[in-house]
Amino acid sequence: MTDLFPPDAVLERLCTGATWSEGPVWLPSLRRLRWSDLPANRILEYDEATGATSVFRAEAGFPNGRTLDLQGRVVQCSHGRRAVERESAGGPQTLVDRWAGGRFNSPNDVVVASDGAIWFTDPPYGIHESGREGHPGRPEYGGCFVFRFDEASGTIEPVVTDMVHPNGLAFSPDESILYVADTGYLQVPGAPGGIRAYDVVGGTRCSGGRDLVEVRPGATDGLRVDVEGRIWSSSADSVQVFTPSGERLAAVPVPEKVANLCFGGDDGRTLYITASTSLYRIRTATTDARQAAR
Repeated sequence: MTDLFPPDAVLERLCTGATWSEGPVWLPSLRRLRWSDLPANRILEYDEATGATSVFRAEAGFPNGRTLDLQGRVVQCSHGRRAVERESAGGPQTLVDRWAGGRFNSPNDVVVASDGAIWFTDPPYGIHESGREGHPGRPEYGGCFVFRFDEASGTIEPVVTDMVHPNGLAFSPDESILYVADTGYLQVPGAPGGIRAYDVVGGTRCSGGRDLVEVRPGATDGLRVDVEGRIWSSSADSVQVFTPSGERLAAVPVPEKVANLCFGGDDGRTLYITASTSLYRIRTATTDARQAAR
């Protein structure tokens, strides 16, 4: 634990009152943490300088996971519009919303590689008949894949097709491995609830998929990788930290079910945690691999 957290590290609850908190991203230029209250269809921001929480956008299109592109712009997944979008001064702009003639299910989480390509997962949670996280709908391409979108060429291709419901994702520091969470157990009895690892070939495709770790209780939803290659994963009762080989190093108990997490703060060493109704943070002794690379 000593190399993961400073001795005085304490979990803090920063705000509460959300329905289901998801999709955190740190905005360095604003010193704010942006995340979604997904079923409430709104985007929230926490201001680190003032400690205030505000609504960034209401009626937001049921956005879920988000990240920053190489220019520091927010790229997010919209359940409601079944699209991957980029935030702009005029509002979200659709980057891609279909493949092979069919719309996506409901893009869920996203990461931008060092070449600028956008990798994202596409499970069906936004088109569930309940409409809790989007709008009722039907699958249009016959699967739930991980995609790679090359914005420069406009090329969109599936890179992982052997998962039940791919959810959170993150690269190893050198981008040689893609880690993907599978939350298929939520709707498919006996389906996985852990993290799979894939070799990234030529920066454009995946091979050699293998089960890395089953996360319990609950399962992995969102995840991040730090500069040492350690995997930080959500679970039902904590944030759990694993080695690249799947050995558990630590667990940070959280009093609510954890959905997602990200590193932030002025030095990148604060771990922000979106958990059910609340936003939490804890100081760490490391930083996100993607932040450090930029």
